[in-house]
Amino acid sequence: MLQVSNIRAHKEGYIQALKKRNFNAEDVFEEILTLDESRRSTQTQLDETLAESNQLSKEIGMLFKSGEQQKANILKEKTSQLKDKSKELSDIFSETVEKLEHLLYTVPNIPNDLVPAGTTEADNEEIFNEGDIPVLAEGSLPHWELAKKYDIIDFELGNKITGAGFPVYKGKGARLQRALITYFLDKAVDAGYTEFQLPLLVNETSGFGTGQLPDKEGQMYHVTEDDLYLIPTAEVPMTNLFRDRMLTEADLPISCTGHTPCFRREAGSYGAHVRGLNRLHQFDKVEIVRIEKPENSYAALDGMVDHIKDLLQDLKLPYRILRLCGGDLGFTAAVTYDFEVFSTAQDRWLEISSVSNFETFQANRLKLRYKDKDGKKELVHTLNGSALALPRVLAGILENYQTPEGIKVPEVLVKYTGFKMID
Repeated sequence: MLQVSNIRAHKEGYIQALKKRNFNAEDVFEEILTLDESRRSTQTQLDETLAESNQLSKEIGMLFKSGEQQKANILKEKTSQLKDKSKELSDIFSETVEKLEHLLYTVPNIPNDLVPAGTTEADNEEIFNEGDIPVLAEGSLPHWELAKKYDIIDFELGNKITGAGFPVYKGKGARLQRALITYFLDKAVDAGYTEFQLPLLVNETSGFGTGQLPDKEGQMYHVTEDDLYLIPTAEVPMTNLFRDRMLTEADLPISCTGHTPCFRREAGSYGAHVRGLNRLHQFDKVEIVRIEKPENSYAALDGMVDHIKDLLQDLKLPYRILRLCGGDLGFTAAVTYDFEVFSTAQDRWLEISSVSNFETFQANRLKLRYKDKDGKKELVHTLNGSALALPRVLAGILENYQTPEGIKVPEVLVKYTGFKMID
């Protein structure tokens, strides 16, 4: 969430910047600043009341020691009144803080100057395009038909076991899936990321820490009896590893990676574009997360973009990079780059990665800070990216690598699969 001090200092600039998101912040900022004034005033009154009460307690102790009980009893009556007053002020303070935090949770991150204006995905800006789109033989098939033809993914069996959006990978399909996971993790570790195995369930505090709650509550699977949430991305548990931490400058930068299944309800998703692997309720993803000093975070973002470009170049898949416009930008992000791979058999682009810099937005929720060399406490910048999400990468491989003889395996994956062809 935004820092109140920054809202106060940059109010007009923030209001204009949030218009890129089609978010009118004027009224909510006024209410936030009013509540913050009330919070600070109440805190001052409470501190003064407690200080007066403590001083009287010391005086009472001295009066009892000197035998002046009557004077001591008079002061005790006053301390009782101060205790009631401090309780009242404490309740007001807590209520004000709760209202203030609730309002702050409703305000999205300030888009970076790099973010183009726009209202929908049609306004996203293509900044890079690489790779030749293959010309497929006549009669080429979309991946869901290839999966059935070569018996490598069973959508109907997954539907029987759980429901739509939970496919079963079989034989060479399962091995190709495992190969991609291992390859992505190996590349991340070689690039300096530390690998983690993470919980697949998180508590509400973790969801709030990275901004999935309350923004995406309707898209998360909620285990109500235990009040836990199935993770929509490894970003949530991985970034929360550092919640409530005070780092040193020497600790930074921090680079993490991990593979997890991800779970999303995808409520409201219908139509041809959700067929096969295009949109699932459970899917695998390798995530990269970085924690950086603010002045280094955009160089780190460029490094993450280059890392994902390297993966797609190795896989020899045609792809493009989009800089998301304000209207398509996620709630927590200051800037996001989407990677899309071209699915030749479907004749459409499929999103396979989002790479974002959240600047201090998540760190403020997480209470994640560091001390600089002068001992000053500062919020870090957090970043994350998919490197990569598997279903659509797999769909792109199946469709773009299909031949009349079978589906070729990308050369970089052969040492992981142990086979060159799905036939």
